[in-house]
Amino acid sequence: MTVEVLYVDDCPNWRECGERTAAALKAAGLDGVAVNYRRIATSAEAAALPFAGSPTILINGADAFDNAERITELACRLFETDARVAPLPTVEQLTQAFRRPFSAVPGITPPAA
Repeated sequence: MTVEVLYVDDCPNWRECGERTAAALKAAGLDGVAVNYRRIATSAEAAALPFAGSPTILINGADAFDNAERITELACRLFETDARVAPLPTVEQLTQAFRRPFSAVPGITPPAA
């Protein structure tokens, strides 16, 4: 499984997003999976990826959230949480994304029991 955080330099939230992503992987029993980072510097790079604003969390190349809208602008992203619209998803939301049925995300295999 590959997990990647796409970010732009002006985004103040990408580091914390990586920390939350790592915590969610651990909560989902996938703590051996590394969180990789990719800086998006141009609109062309954004257009070539499933980029939905910074930060975007990819699981095997697909956005972790089904409601993601691709953009080509080097912009920040907002996430709907239970409490409000926020600049980051909650650890719980990310954990749920990693716990989706494994057939829903290509390349994810269940953690060893």
